[in-house]
Amino acid sequence: MQAQSRRIVLCSGLRTPIGHISRSLAAVPPAALMRLCVRGLLEKSRLDPAAVDGLIVGWVGQTFSAPNIARVAALTSGLPENCQTLTVQNNCISSFEAVSEAARRILAGEGQLYIVGGTESMSRLPYTIEGSRAARELRSLATVKERWATLWESPNASVVDALEEGLTDPVERINMAATAEVCAQFYGIPREEQDRYACESFRRTLAAWSQGFYSSHVAPVAVDGKTLLEKDEYPFLREDLPNKPQMFAKAPALFDSSGYPLKDFYRDNAAFLRGKAYEEGKSRATVTLFNSCGRSDGATAVVVTTPERAREAGLTPLAELKGWGYYGNEPAFMGVSPALAAPLALKNAGAAFADMDRIELHEPFAATVLSVFKLGLERFGCDWRAKYDSGALNPNGGSIALGHPLGATGTRLILSLMHSLAQDPKARLGLAAACAGGGTGGALVIERLS
Repeated sequence: MQAQSRRIVLCSGLRTPIGHISRSLAAVPPAALMRLCVRGLLEKSRLDPAAVDGLIVGWVGQTFSAPNIARVAALTSGLPENCQTLTVQNNCISSFEAVSEAARRILAGEGQLYIVGGTESMSRLPYTIEGSRAARELRSLATVKERWATLWESPNASVVDALEEGLTDPVERINMAATAEVCAQFYGIPREEQDRYACESFRRTLAAWSQGFYSSHVAPVAVDGKTLLEKDEYPFLREDLPNKPQMFAKAPALFDSSGYPLKDFYRDNAAFLRGKAYEEGKSRATVTLFNSCGRSDGATAVVVTTPERAREAGLTPLAELKGWGYYGNEPAFMGVSPALAAPLALKNAGAAFADMDRIELHEPFAATVLSVFKLGLERFGCDWRAKYDSGALNPNGGSIALGHPLGATGTRLILSLMHSLAQDPKARLGLAAACAGGGTGGALVIERLS
């Protein structure tokens, strides 16, 4: 290691359109999505692959179909064989962490130019068999097949849906959607406000697509000469929602049904609700599929380097990375972690929240976004809502409409932020922030470069 002080810049970047789960991109493995993204970035930027020191990729649903998916993507996309490769797993902020890791390596003198991104195919998350190979029925694949009919009843094995298991915190045993309802009940976020926010996310996203914002950095996915997807899928599947806001009210609440009423939710989550009691006839469940982000597939990539190396490689820096910060909090309140991580990133960047010209905030649930608005103002004096109302926060929509390909969302936010800043010659500073399962928040501050 040869630590040195250097400026870190972000250059050319692109992403795939975001596919809705089990639809247009479902047949494309996550390694292939990442390969397409890297190849597309090399072509778009005219970057010589030999100039790349490494590829760092965020991937949440890690399976053994592509061990160290960064290495697999590097070797299949034409990057040099000797380049550094690393796969990062920090749940929904994995590709935030990948950007930070590239910056750390540059500052440590380990390299000068990295392609950084994230990939996810929630459509292809597996069903797994949990148990020890010491058990007779799990000693080999042949034994599993032979005993398959009785395996379901075996005390030594369990068949698990990795998608649902991955969206459940293993420490507190609470599902991500339930954490949103906990926030809504604890912070007093009514459903009507959540539905209005979600409706606006769709309106802004569709408007951004019609105005050409996303076409600047979204590349169609084509396989074997056939185009699978050209635009983000979910907002166009729900294209009528902004014109029919009454539809949001018709979506059933996730935690209030004849089989599981809200009163039971309060009972089961009493430890997290911190003394807040269910009130008969007054308490209402709030979280629905329409005011939550979709499950998704997609990939992203961006170049992280120094100004000097960018010039040598023929790249134009779009933004300078000024600082970042990560903060851990209670897993059941994972959704408010951006409010906790942002002040740390701002402090490290030597910047103030009020000076942020654009903000990209991850939208896993409208409930958590609105809780960030409330907590951020009360505890830190950060007026997130004012930024949102002025159009500075998520001006081109967000994850509720676009979808959330877990490992790719961090760099998706950064790409949106860079291009949003570029739209306004008066805009200079931007903040990207997101929460992650387990109660980890991440935030990065960038400055637009001419």
